[in-house]
Amino acid sequence: MSKIIKFGLGFVTGRPNVCKVINNTYEQLINQFKDMDKKVELTIFILFDLGYQYTTRVDFYGIIPNVYKDIRIKYITPEDIEEEKKKLIAREDFTKADADLFLGHGHAKGRNTLMYYAYKEDMDYLLFWDDDEYPVACIKDEETSELTWKEQDNIAMHLKYIEKADVTIGYHCGYISPIPYVELNEDVNEEKFRCYIEALGNDIISWDSIREKFVKYNGITYADTKIADGEGAYEIKSDGVGKWVAGSTLCLNLKHINKIPAFYNPEGARGEDTFFSTQLNDSKVVKVPVYHFHDGFLKYTNITRKKYPKTLRKIKSTEEQIEQRFFQASRGWVKYKSLFEYITDKEHYEEKIQKTYENLKIGIPEVNKLFENSNFEILLEDLKQYDENVKKHYKEYLRTNEIWNKLKEIEK
Repeated sequence: MSKIIKFGLGFVTGRPNVCKVINNTYEQLINQFKDMDKKVELTIFILFDLGYQYTTRVDFYGIIPNVYKDIRIKYITPEDIEEEKKKLIAREDFTKADADLFLGHGHAKGRNTLMYYAYKEDMDYLLFWDDDEYPVACIKDEETSELTWKEQDNIAMHLKYIEKADVTIGYHCGYISPIPYVELNEDVNEEKFRCYIEALGNDIISWDSIREKFVKYNGITYADTKIADGEGAYEIKSDGVGKWVAGSTLCLNLKHINKIPAFYNPEGARGEDTFFSTQLNDSKVVKVPVYHFHDGFLKYTNITRKKYPKTLRKIKSTEEQIEQRFFQASRGWVKYKSLFEYITDKEHYEEKIQKTYENLKIGIPEVNKLFENSNFEILLEDLKQYDENVKKHYKEYLRTNEIWNKLKEIEK
């Protein structure tokens, strides 16, 4: 038999739902390799953040005994992270600022930390998997509106292509955006709402795609049958700025470590996958035909137990916690808007940021009417602050990759 493949699954999480995902899908994960001529050893890395939802560590130790029989579970605790920082500062001539910039909790630091641990433990491949995603595709019949649910061999499909690539990225269906359903009727000034969405727009979010999902599919993305059946892999080409990927169902070939960049986001911002993408121009990135169902509002956790709904409903802003999730997502998006524009088009940066200000000023009053319990005016303050600090954040973005390149040279 050929060499054992060491495959890592990475969960950067702050929600106990991660235990439910692992406990209810582990048999499906193992069964993907039953007919393979290669032996695959799975390790699940769990990096938990106790500050995200004010949880206790007990919440993240709910993995059932059966999982441990076939899968290695590796927790990365807050103490582990602090100890690793001390080692780097003492032995490898990193400053405390360097260690704090690269390792820790949060969108980018969490992924960097997990990626670093997987690399140190000689994983061949690492698949990032968010705690609100399930390896199943939801397909809608356009004529009958009937839903079909198809399990996805997420690890096996990435493994099929990652051996000859540096990075692979799959597809998402379900509630892929934290933007709740908005009824585009006479009560909503669509033009003003469009301005708001365009102000937050990036490589993933665009008004045209959001509007189409509202009008045709109640804000839901359904899977394509052929892709769900494993057809249609292709190599992603650079648009001159980057090769755009998302942070989950994202697989890294750690054997090609020099082709794997670091993650970065300004403090308090989102966009770690966006800034990762801008460093992929010299890497081979393949889009692979496999889905994760994104349960972005955690309304369908029973899907992990194969209890598939016959319909998917609109998620409205009036529901508990939905408005707050959208509010926090909006702040996270606007906080990375400045650096995104600076990296993608320095020459026209000032005018693009000015246009963002103008769109926000038009759109925020309309959004405040739709979401009555939050004051979105604070986004203007956020944009101003991150605009003023864009060069500082740009230096951090470059420095993070310098640190990662130095870490790659350390003997494991």
